[in-house]
This record gives sequence, C-alpha cells and structure tokens, in this order.
Amino acid sequence: MTVGGGSSDQAGARALAAGVAEQVPALLAAVRSRRPLVHIFANFVTMQDVARATRAVGALPVMALAGPDAEEIAEQADALVLSLGTPTADRLDAMHAAGRRAAARAVPIVLDPVGAGATTFRTTAARGLLAHLPVAVIRANRGEAAALLGQAGRVRGVESVAPEPNAAATLASRLAAAYGGVAAVTGPSDAVADPKRAVIIEHGHPWLAAVSGAGCMVTALVGAFCAVGGDRLAAAAAALVCFGVAAEIAARRAAGPGTLVPALLDALYHLDVERTRHPLRVKEP
Repeated sequence: MTVGGGSSDQAGARALAAGVAEQVPALLAAVRSRRPLVHIFANFVTMQDVARATRAVGALPVMALAGPDAEEIAEQADALVLSLGTPTADRLDAMHAAGRRAAARAVPIVLDPVGAGATTFRTTAARGLLAHLPVAVIRANRGEAAALLGQAGRVRGVESVAPEPNAAATLASRLAAAYGGVAAVTGPSDAVADPKRAVIIEHGHPWLAAVSGAGCMVTALVGAFCAVGGDRLAAAAAALVCFGVAAEIAARRAAGPGTLVPALLDALYHLDVERTRHPLRVKEP
C-alpha cells in the first residue's frame, strides 16, 4: 500500500496487516522444519550472538568470509546475509563474489548496511552492493535508511540518531521504492515495505536499544525467514515479529541488557507457533 489515501486504501492496509500476521506461525514452523542454511557475512563484534540466534530460531548459520570459501558456500546456502558491521576491501570483494553466486541461484540476499551515513566508505560500499546485486531485503535502522536515501546527519558511529519517532514507515516505503526490493527499518517501532505495500510492527523491548548486535541478530533471522517464504515482505515481517515477541518474553526474565541476550536466545529457542498467533501488533502505517 502507499502511505495516505482514502478509506479503501485504509481497508486494504488493514487486510494486508492481518494477512501478514496470519502468516507468522506458518513461516516460523517452516524455518523449524526446513532448517535453512543461512550464509552470513557477520559483523566480527556480534558474530557469536548472530550464530546463536540463528540456531535458536531453527536455521543453520555458516560464516564463510574468504573469497573462494564464500563462493562455494553460496552454492549451497538457502539465503545470503551481508553485514557491513566490520567492512574491509577484501570482505567486500568476497561479498560481491558470494552475492553473484547467490543471485545466479535466485537465493534471497539480505543487506544490513551497518553505519551507512557514518563514513563515505560504508555508504559507498552499501550502495555498491545494492547497485550490483539483486538485494531482496534491506534491514536498516532509521539513520542508515536515511543515509541511503541521501539524507545526511542521521548516524553516529553505527547507531541511528534520526530524531523523528514515526519516521520508520516513510523511510521504509521510500527505500523500497528507491531500490526495488523490501526495506525493513527498525527502531522503537519497525516498518516493512515493498514498492506497493507497508506494515508497522510494534513488538520488542526498549532494552534492545542497549544491546550491541540486536540489529545483526534480527537481520540474520530475516535471512532465515526469506529462505522459506516467497513473499519477502511477509517473511521479513515475520522475522521481526518473532524477534520482538522473543525480546518481550526475555525481558520478563532479565534484569537489564546484560542478561537480556541469553534470555533472548532461550526465548527464540522455545518460541512456539502458538506464541506467534493473534493478537499480534501488526498494523497499517
């Protein structure tokens, strides 16, 4: 859907949100039963947590970073996740090589443009990957999304400092229109959009903002769900819902961000289909 419009547009948006929410249990069950192999170019800072979260939800992570190894793994993987968390020239070359192999097999590619807007190197690297690879989903925070759209001053280090609290839906829709795939923009609330549709997801917990690697973990889950779901918008939204619901469960057991991560991994592992049924907080922009 497009943001704005009359009552028929609003009714269509509500139907879309309900339809996306209805697909979450089946997509989680598919990840658990099919156990997709997710090839992840992970951020060195968060690599271990990313691997654990991917396994906890039911998928199989592999982190092949060297060029020839990455290309060979890309021939086997069910999804490819590219993170710019700790980029180097060699890693970028390997990302492009693995991406070409994945593209040749029509395997979904998910990009996490970590720190786009913070430096010219990162912004150029993200735009280069988007220009040369058929990226299925961009998973970004609000500052990174704004930077990819040419808006400056929204990222400090690799953290978003975009001031608008309700900017996610607009940014996701514009980013999807600009690059032609799905954009998942995360923050206090999350938005997932393709060039014609958009939904808002209101699951999660404020402590996630204090966890280094929360975005990296959810990006890996987006890859896992895209590996089993043909509708990339629904798959990305389902990943965000499952991660957010697990964070809410984990926060009830944790004392703060330091104990949230192990509780989150437990919650992802024990998350069952019934936990992801209605009522889910998925709505129209």
